[in-house]
Amino acid sequence: MTGIVYKSTGSWYCVKAQDQLFYECRIKGKFRIQGIKSTNPLAVGDVVDFDLETSNNTQTGVISSIHPRKNYIVRKSVNLSKQTHIIASNIDQVFLIITLNNPPTFPAFVDRFLVTAEAYQISAILLFNKIDSYEDFELKEVKEFQKIYQDIGYSTYSISATNDIEIETVKSIMQDKVSMFSGHSGVGKSTLVNAISPDLNIKTAAISKQHQQGMHTTTYAEMFALTKGIKIIDTPGIKGFGVVDMKPEEIGNYFPEFHKRKNKCKFHNCLHHNEPKCAIIGAVEAGKISSSRYASYLQMLEDDTLYRN
Repeated sequence: MTGIVYKSTGSWYCVKAQDQLFYECRIKGKFRIQGIKSTNPLAVGDVVDFDLETSNNTQTGVISSIHPRKNYIVRKSVNLSKQTHIIASNIDQVFLIITLNNPPTFPAFVDRFLVTAEAYQISAILLFNKIDSYEDFELKEVKEFQKIYQDIGYSTYSISATNDIEIETVKSIMQDKVSMFSGHSGVGKSTLVNAISPDLNIKTAAISKQHQQGMHTTTYAEMFALTKGIKIIDTPGIKGFGVVDMKPEEIGNYFPEFHKRKNKCKFHNCLHHNEPKCAIIGAVEAGKISSSRYASYLQMLEDDTLYRN
């Protein structure tokens, strides 16, 4: 049988088969995907083949193979720096949920996430959540934050998952697509999923007042199929996002505003660090490239573990 992985708990996988039924499946023996040093051999969104077996009057599946992925989004494993963790695969678009505070989302985190999405050719949309909770000066900060990414070409939306602001707009973007939700714990991923489909009633929790961080209410990535062809992949909150498998000379290619100017650099292999007549540095100095984006780029460039895999 063939099906799609809807949930992974590490050792068991919930697979929705072509008969529209769900089967609890496991992997028989060692199962590794060539060329990927990952802590998880399978991820939500994977298309797999499996065989059914019955034991103690219980029918389960044994996964035998995985179909080629059209894409996947990956980050460094939390505990094993030399390995990666595949968050989800076969994604049409990813929504990064951002909050100005409670908890804060910093530009460096956003930029690392977007670089990874660019590298794996996944469309990224930025959702600035909890817009109803901000004071006027904070709303101004949000607009300035948004403008950085709008000027590059990213779509951004100001939303409120609790007060139904722009939720219908988000739903319309999601029609007939597989969408992944990501962001820090506490930014409102699960609340947003519930706003889009109240029947799901996904568990949520309040922000920690002491640390201004969210509680990990989503433990494992899970896919939900809704009406109008909408499929949502809700993911656990992440504190940091380490990009992988990139050489220093490749990183700038995943900054759209760098990529379109790099041919104007004096040297074809310019790293946009301290080289003379660098078009990127010139654009930063002229205010045509955001200084926060350039700072994020330098941080990635200097990260010794970035491309040591």
